[in-house]
Parts: sequence; structure tokens; C-alpha cells
Amino acid sequence: MAEPLCAYFGRCGGCTAQQTDYAAQLDNKRRQLANAIGCEDIRVVHDREYFYRTRVDMIFHPNGLGFRHKGDWRRIEDVDRCVIANERINELLAEVRASFTGADTFDIRRKSGTFRYAVIRAPQNDSSISFVLNADSTRLLDARERVARFAERSSAANVLVTYVPSSTDMSVGEDYYVVKGRDLLEESYLGRRFLHHVQGFFQNNYFMAVKLHEHCRGLLQSHPTEGRHLLDLYGGVGTFGIINADLFDSVSVVESFGQAIQCAGMNIELNGVGNVRAVVLDAAKLKNLELPKPLIVITDPPRSGMHPKTIHQLGVLHPELIIYVSCNVKQLGIDLPKLKDYSLRSAALFDLFPQTPHAEAVVELVPTGETD
Repeated sequence: MAEPLCAYFGRCGGCTAQQTDYAAQLDNKRRQLANAIGCEDIRVVHDREYFYRTRVDMIFHPNGLGFRHKGDWRRIEDVDRCVIANERINELLAEVRASFTGADTFDIRRKSGTFRYAVIRAPQNDSSISFVLNADSTRLLDARERVARFAERSSAANVLVTYVPSSTDMSVGEDYYVVKGRDLLEESYLGRRFLHHVQGFFQNNYFMAVKLHEHCRGLLQSHPTEGRHLLDLYGGVGTFGIINADLFDSVSVVESFGQAIQCAGMNIELNGVGNVRAVVLDAAKLKNLELPKPLIVITDPPRSGMHPKTIHQLGVLHPELIIYVSCNVKQLGIDLPKLKDYSLRSAALFDLFPQTPHAEAVVELVPTGETD
């Protein structure tokens, strides 16, 4: 047992494991992965237990900002400090709380009110706050003016206003405008610079993301890469492809989300990697993409895993190596048997989400018969 660091633990619906000793948390996650993939030889990688997150989606409510109450999504637990968020986020949270007392907050049951979320992001050398407003509110002008006044004195580099309909519960959207700064954030991994969109996905644990990239690069370096093509599948803004471009003759970053692939194109130029191309394509339509051979694949799908058509096409392409990065070990266990011609060479667990049940896994797959 452990003493929870958070004063709201047990009421806040976020963290669920602070009462468990961290070594036990890691062992629980290792066993979950072992059961899912049928392998006990798993490398476990971890870093700090608290103050790691680079993004939080704080919910406005009449008494301030907080997270959904444990066991009751309609109630909001007021939170003035989050112990799994990094200190910069907590600084920005304090700024928002001090400036928006008495704000017209959204009532999710009545579908009325204006202020819904403050999405606060703080990568290593950048920051943003997106104020998510009810697009159907009659008080948007007042809200926009209030955000503009806040932006003038806030230490956040970037401040945005995002509109979402009252009928949805989203904290990001395509309908937004920049109040201050820009709609892009920058992060660096292994000497490469990456722009990513304020409204998009990016890893929320910098320290562990670096270790995950170091591990994947090590796996690639242990395999012949000269003369090979790298497919960065579900590639987002191109992190895996760009970081490892120097190892390969050519690289394709494939991603269906247009906003992310635009950033991938900017990142290719930003890092001067002329052998990388960014392709907007649904991974389920991978058969429509011409790929050079010999081929190596890094795939990093969403929690739902790889589409069956994608898995089938990988079987057709028959890469020399597949590195599968998974944020859902249960789905990973479902997907792996479908890659019938491949065997597991190595497995690793990366605890990107301490104090929660979630973790990332990286498995190295080679054609059956080549596991030695």
C-alpha cells in the first residue's frame, strides 16, 4: 500500500492507483501484458511517478475547474492542483482559476452555459491554453472578451478559443481561433524538433516518450536497415519516421488525420530529412500505397488497434521487421495472432501513465523462424 499524494484521490475520477505501491503498479501492468501476448520476458521501463503529464482537460464548473467525480460523470470535483500534471501546467491552472471566478459555466445536463473546458498543454519549452466554449451560447461575445483580457496577462505562450456544439462533449475541434501566439506547439525528441497541433494528439509524458523512442531506435539499429524503406504507420506528425530517417534509404509517414500530416510535412522540412514523405491515407487502404522493398514497419495505432485490412496488407507486404507500439495491451493481444507469419522477438512495457491502469507496449516481430 502507498499513501496517495493527491488530496482529491478517491473523489476525482482520474487516477485510480495512488493507493498502490509503484513497484506493484509496474508488476500489475507487466503481468497484464504478459497475459495478453503470452510472453513473460518483458523489459519494464519507467521514470517519475508524479508530475509527468503535459496535457490536462480541466472542466469549468460554478466553483472553479476540476475533473469528473469518481463514479458520477455529471458531478465535477474541484481541483486546484493535479499531482500527475507537470508543474508548468499547475502554474497555468492557477492563472485560469484566478481569472475566471464566476464565469458562465456549461451545465452538461441542461446543455446551457458558455465555458466548458480549459485544455492546458505544457511541453518542455512551450505552452498553450484552449478555452472550449459552447458554440450555442448566447454569451459568446462576453466570453471572448474575457479570454482576450486573460491572454494579455497570461504567461501561456499560446491562447485559443475553441467552439463545440452543446450536444457533444468534446474538448478539441476544428472551429477555433488564435487569441495569442499560434495553434502549434513544439517538442524535441532525440535531437529532432516536432511541431504538433494544439487541437491534435501528442504523447503526454515527455520523459517516457524519449525512452520509448530510444528503445525503438535501438531495435532498428539491431537489424539491417541500409537499403531498406521504413513505413511509419499511423504516423501522426512523423516522430518515428523522422527520428530514424538517417538509418534508411527512404521513409513513408502514413496518417489519416489531415492536421497531423500537415505537421508531419512541416517537421520533415524543419529537420531537413529529404528522404521522408508524408502521405494522407487511411491505414485500412494501405494496399493503395506503393512501397519500396525491402520494408521495415513501425506501427502505432489507436486503442482500437490495427484495422483487419491493414493487418492483411502487412501480411502481403511481408516486412523484414514489424515494431508494434500499442497503448492498449488487450487489443495488442488480439492483433498479434492475426500476423500469422510473424513471431515475437522481444517485448517491453513503458509506463507512460503512472497512477492509472494504462501503459504502452512495444513488441518486436520478425518472420517466423528468425527469432534467434
